Amino acid sequence: MDLQLKGKLALVSGSTAGIGYAIAHTLAQEGASVIVNGRSQAGVDEAVERIRAETQGTVQGYAGDLSQAEAANDVARRFAGINILVNNLGIFEPKAFEDIPDEDWQRFFDVNVLSGVRLARLVLPEMKRANWGRIIFISSESGIQIPTEMIHYGMSKTAQIAVSRGLAESVAGTGITVNSILPGPTKSRGVGDFVQDMANASDKTFEQVEAEFFEHVRPTSLIKRFGTPQEVASLVAYVASPLASATTGAALRVDGGVVKSAF
Repeated sequence: MDLQLKGKLALVSGSTAGIGYAIAHTLAQEGASVIVNGRSQAGVDEAVERIRAETQGTVQGYAGDLSQAEAANDVARRFAGINILVNNLGIFEPKAFEDIPDEDWQRFFDVNVLSGVRLARLVLPEMKRANWGRIIFISSESGIQIPTEMIHYGMSKTAQIAVSRGLAESVAGTGITVNSILPGPTKSRGVGDFVQDMANASDKTFEQVEAEFFEHVRPTSLIKRFGTPQEVASLVAYVASPLASATTGAALRVDGGVVKSAF
């Protein structure tokens, strides 16, 4: 299927590894020009070279912390004409509720929510002038089923869904769509490292810890395994394309059936 992404310029925040990298790679493979983002120049350079080599696509890099206003303003100035924005930048950390200080609540909101709000605000005027654009928030099934082990993370993911829906309504009747994507437990770099550390600490294999996780922590999963970053990226690439013009204001799940709902 031709996703008709040639000639489109996409910014994927937090895209040097994991889900973000898979999204950037897939968009480049489908013909979009892609801006890869990460905090370190070395990490950005490595990701850019890998994607270029594997896709023969047009790939640029921006090293900077896009949770900070200065960096967000800078990337918007440097790259005119961004018409696909994928807000993937995010953090997570398991922590008991009573151990989460005010500073952590603020940090999770700033990185997971405000970074995407700010970037959307910066690119929206050009999208409106062109009457075409795609804004995508990478939320989580944790925004619907708040995990007790990291309530502050779940809060930030719920907020992304709310912002996405509200923004979609604000551009009703235009060629701009706004959606949120809700991955389930996914074997991104951070999750993979976390599970492997648990396996090492308990003298178990990764597969054993994975099976226990889906038996006790996410028992509603229908696939009974971690999703892959590519499975998320495939949905994002479609939603970012002109083919998805009737999909907007939606919270689209790629969660392996973790959310126990038919709707």
